[in-house]
Amino acid sequence: MDEQRSQRSNLTHRPDLRHRAAALTALIGLVVFGVASLAFVIHNAPALVATVGGLGLAVGGAWWVVTERDRRRLWGLAAIVAGFVVMTWAMAHALIAADAMILRLLAAVGLLGVAVASARFALAADLHALDRRQQSHRPQRPVLICNPRSGDGKVERFGLRSAAAELGVETVELEPGDDLEQLAHDAVAAGADCLGMAGGDGSQAIVAAVAVEHDLPFVCISAGTRNHFALDLGLDRDDPRHTLRAFTDAVERRVDYGTVNGRLFVNNVSLGVYATIIAEESYRADKAQTAAAMLPDLLGPTARPFDLQFTAPSGRDVDGAFVILVSNNPYVASTSLDAATRRRMDTGALGVIAVSTSTAAEAARLMTRSALGLRKTSPFWHEFTAGSVEIRSRSGHAAAGIDGEAVDLTTPMTIRSHPRGLRLLVPADNEVIAARRQARDVNVRALVDMAAGRVPRL
Repeated sequence: MDEQRSQRSNLTHRPDLRHRAAALTALIGLVVFGVASLAFVIHNAPALVATVGGLGLAVGGAWWVVTERDRRRLWGLAAIVAGFVVMTWAMAHALIAADAMILRLLAAVGLLGVAVASARFALAADLHALDRRQQSHRPQRPVLICNPRSGDGKVERFGLRSAAAELGVETVELEPGDDLEQLAHDAVAAGADCLGMAGGDGSQAIVAAVAVEHDLPFVCISAGTRNHFALDLGLDRDDPRHTLRAFTDAVERRVDYGTVNGRLFVNNVSLGVYATIIAEESYRADKAQTAAAMLPDLLGPTARPFDLQFTAPSGRDVDGAFVILVSNNPYVASTSLDAATRRRMDTGALGVIAVSTSTAAEAARLMTRSALGLRKTSPFWHEFTAGSVEIRSRSGHAAAGIDGEAVDLTTPMTIRSHPRGLRLLVPADNEVIAARRQARDVNVRALVDMAAGRVPRL
């Protein structure tokens, strides 16, 4: 990791006067906003306490609704309603009592907007430098594998096969019963010098693994249902035809991928509740009904703790977490417009999030701390980044969801990050889009460095 940061530092430049001024403006704005927010909280302490209490009541009720049956669910619904009533009263009381404080808070929010805009301007130039890609040679024999059933028929709806043919790209259709990995290997054996996949995240990972094995560039065409990998890369999910330009007018990005017991993934590995539910045959036909039927048995008062263990970087052993999510680069786990997405795909680290609450009271305590910005101090919340992590179980195996696909893995399972191991071809404008996504991550340390005229440490 240190070597990677060093390599990135060599690509940065000392900030000019404009970017130093923007960084200083951002720092001042953030400090003033923090002071104003603290003053507002102190002025409305009773309302704040009531709001947090109402949130805890609502979360505890929600836990009962999810994990209990029959009458207990009704009690949970009552608790949710009561919690929202308390929070509504508290917020209304705060607004009435605040008077001039509201105007000050609005001014502080406006200042925060200026601070964030200044921060993005200050960091954008540096981030552009970090993500500057080398122009790629146009592949001579690119092959695009298409899954016509993915995303309710996006391949056909957007005319991807004909659009690819116009660009000189050979297409291969995935038929029922075909082995996708074998199709990719066959394409390479026939002379393909670039592999692309038009399908969902699971299909992307399979073909990307073959591209990595043969050191070939890979093109991701978002033709699935959710397309999380394409989203976090900044690719066009609304019109996948736009990304086809990566076969002809492209830049090469080096992004990370992960492996679990040697199997490549591009998004995440999930263990615990989600992995158990998606392994059910009925899940594909009715996701909501299957989850509602299974959750009381998995998380209710008679449920046994999940047979999952891991050791955090601090040395603490965690046992029985009902959710473990290990992602290829960390997700944004805070209140943000891009929460639950990844701003960068080349940090060289896995993101690990686990939750180990087992009762409504513990869930309420966790959410209460989260509301106060103290989520990471909770003994039930585990969040860290690492180059690798080992998941253990006493039984010697564990259900897992790999990019949404249910599998059963042997344990201990080793999950690793492979920094910048995937050669990705993207349209030329993706460089700017990726830099803008990265600029959302306001790094105070980098701003301080820039304001002082130093090369930012990212």
